[in-house]
Amino acid sequence: MLHIAIIGSGPAGYYSAEAAQKKWGDDVRIDIFDRLPVPYGLIRTGVAPDHQSIKGVSRRFEKTSLGNNARFVGNVTVGEDITITELGGLYDAIVLATGAPHDRPLDLPGSDLGNIFGSAELVGWYNGHPQFTALAPDLTGRHAVVIGMGNVALDVARILSKTEAEFAGSDIVGHALDRLRESRIETITVLGRRGPHQIAMTPKELGELASLERAEPHVDPADFPPEEADADLDPGVRKSVGLLRSFATRAEAERGIKPVRIEFDMFASPAALHGDGRVREVEVAETRLVDGRPEPTGKLYRLPADLVISCIGYRTAPIPGVPYDERQGRFANDEGRIRPGLYCVGWARRGPTGTIGTNRPDGFDVVDRIAADIGSGSDREGRAGFDRMAEERGLDIVTFRDWKRIEEAEEAAAREGSPREKFVDIEAMIRAGR
Repeated sequence: MLHIAIIGSGPAGYYSAEAAQKKWGDDVRIDIFDRLPVPYGLIRTGVAPDHQSIKGVSRRFEKTSLGNNARFVGNVTVGEDITITELGGLYDAIVLATGAPHDRPLDLPGSDLGNIFGSAELVGWYNGHPQFTALAPDLTGRHAVVIGMGNVALDVARILSKTEAEFAGSDIVGHALDRLRESRIETITVLGRRGPHQIAMTPKELGELASLERAEPHVDPADFPPEEADADLDPGVRKSVGLLRSFATRAEAERGIKPVRIEFDMFASPAALHGDGRVREVEVAETRLVDGRPEPTGKLYRLPADLVISCIGYRTAPIPGVPYDERQGRFANDEGRIRPGLYCVGWARRGPTGTIGTNRPDGFDVVDRIAADIGSGSDREGRAGFDRMAEERGLDIVTFRDWKRIEEAEEAAAREGSPREKFVDIEAMIRAGR
């Protein structure tokens, strides 16, 4: 019997478990650990609450947990409740699928001012992550600045600009909806160091901005290269640039009708943040592309900013006993292998790039590497050894059956039109699971 421990119950973890089930069938036992009492990681707390179709992939992961050879082990923090070394003595292979839950530091003068947040914090706040329940961003100012030109920046701008009615059908948590209801934001500026041809925004997310009830997107026509240059772009990027061009050429009669403006400020790099205890302005350095890289032109200007959200990337959380690549912000690995018996997948392997589906080939690849290194398994105890250790240490493990009771309670508590009202307190989750 082969025993595998997967640390992290998001897409990368579950795709790895699915791959192991397909490869070894009844000859493998898989324990999927998570520090939270609830599964699905990024699906639950990272995907935008108004993108319910994307969250539907969790139904696939549920089938994995309901099989005879895989189980969810929630409310266990690896590195604190049990070490990597201890797990290595119990399981034939450990797969780290912990994602990249920490914001890449903004690292600018004034970044310690109030009302400045990383996207992991803000997204966690409106998605109900227990770590960020008390965030309480002040949305009563008129101007917000979102730093970054990827889909996360679009998600943040869209959530900040929606009406309450537009959240129908979403699972945004109540405390966030209450605060957004009181928002006075009129301008959301999206800052990017490069130009339209270098954005990392996909057409679906960009297209959503065109149909917002009270917000309209604006792009400066002067930021674009000649239109014929679009022909050299990849099809997806070309479609995204086409949407940006449509925002830039919208008829003058259509402008200013809606009360919220989403301004794309390109060739613009934040240089400093200014304020009086809380942020009031963002100092911006104008840039130009030199051999594809943004370089400052020497021109500086300031934007009003009562709220700043940094969407510039994420970092994997280090775990004691696991080699870490500080520069890349992920575990040090060779194509997913840290060392024989210890592996990583998803963002913990490659950094915060790709979509949810990108994690599936990662999972199947790491299972092939485990098979090459470990073979058919050893005489390690696996889950029986862990269960004995957990009982000795008094760990309060949450099972998948417990999670289903939590899920039922969340669905029962949902406001009208919402699929659920998430628990945002770990103890409340555990009580509901019991």
